[in-house]
Amino acid sequence: MSRRNLLAGAAALWPVTALGQQPQQQQRRQVPASEPGMPPPIVFVHGNGDSGALWINNIWRFEANGYKRNQLFAIDFSNPVALSDDSKMQPFRSSTAEAMKELAAFVAQVKKETRRRKVALIASSRGGNTVRNYLKNGGGADSVSHAVLCGTPNKGIVISDTMLVGSEFNGAAPFLKALNGGPDDLISGVELMAIRSDTNDKYSQPDGRFIGQTGKPTGVGFDASELRGARNVILDGVDHRETAFHKLAFAAQYQFITGKAAGTLFIAQEPKPTLNGRVTGMADGLYTNLPVADAEVEIHEVDAKTGERKTTQPVHRKTTGADGQWGPFIGSSDACYEFVLHMASQPVTHTYRSPFLRSSDVVHLRPEPFAKGDDGAASVVLMSRPRGYFGVGRDKFSLDGKVPPGITDGVPAVSTGRLAFDAAPRTVVAVFNNETIATRTWPTKDNHIVVAEFLN
Repeated sequence: MSRRNLLAGAAALWPVTALGQQPQQQQRRQVPASEPGMPPPIVFVHGNGDSGALWINNIWRFEANGYKRNQLFAIDFSNPVALSDDSKMQPFRSSTAEAMKELAAFVAQVKKETRRRKVALIASSRGGNTVRNYLKNGGGADSVSHAVLCGTPNKGIVISDTMLVGSEFNGAAPFLKALNGGPDDLISGVELMAIRSDTNDKYSQPDGRFIGQTGKPTGVGFDASELRGARNVILDGVDHRETAFHKLAFAAQYQFITGKAAGTLFIAQEPKPTLNGRVTGMADGLYTNLPVADAEVEIHEVDAKTGERKTTQPVHRKTTGADGQWGPFIGSSDACYEFVLHMASQPVTHTYRSPFLRSSDVVHLRPEPFAKGDDGAASVVLMSRPRGYFGVGRDKFSLDGKVPPGITDGVPAVSTGRLAFDAAPRTVVAVFNNETIATRTWPTKDNHIVVAEFLN
């Protein structure tokens, strides 16, 4: 089924095919809501190496369907990258136990702030590992009414005694073996749902290509993200990240939590959105979600067609304090912006963004490091899709009219593409389906790098 047909038929197909197919034990078991007639607050849980910023579209769509902004929360794990072996500590990475502890503290704070007994959890990829651990081993079942796991490798990305030994993503290693013990994956008192791709999730593949083991069997299949006994929803054609962030994934999430179909899959626009977020940095080559002080952020309004700045002075400038906050900034939902991030020991990062349709406090900013070979280029421009991958033949995308090298056919697996350019300043346009972002080149010799970041 094409993406266009999926979107066109979402309202009609979703209630019949997706939520209508549920195991009998789930149909029999009724779980009371946190408060009668009121949907629970939602905590969004990001994946490996990511941040809460990826949930901006989902948050906006929940708002567009009646959720109050103060009922929607996105956690930022301090060190979001998993340990190579869950039993062996590594600097600036987190164990399954550490991630669970952070999630438990965050949920407790949300419950206190909202004065609600239970929350709903929506998790992407590794975030689902943390949710399952919290529900089964951290007392989370008493605080959670619903849990939606999106693209979570519940069976593992491998089941192997020789690959990813000790990893939390290995179904043969202690973490997942313990989670998957028993006749099913249900948690008493919690409604569970898993959203997965049909065959397009790069971490649910029979071949080990995407873990650097091409030609070796992984021991898992396309259904590695399913939960035994729970509601399992299959979205045809979506990739690993889109199982959480695609608009059809939102439709599944919303209906599961509220018990009714979403009124719209689109985002209601606010004329003057208030934007904020945190500047976070890197340590030993890994992204962290720890706030960075003394970083300078400038925002420039730019021409949508050329990327050129409309004024010589920024529309916003701030040096961050200990909390890393770079805002607030009141913008326009019709304007395109360039965010310039200056921070110690990192390239000056120019990030060009599509208009922000609504207010948000999860517009987090990260530096973009140079890659191998960038030092030989006069300027470098990247296109980045944090909420999905580029699918050759599935999507229409280009950077300066070209498909950047490294984006391969088959299962979508790459979320960035980069090209080198001459020293002369010029416009470079990035396109992804119906989203177009115009950027300007900046010289690498002066430690500048450019990113076109897609919202969709």
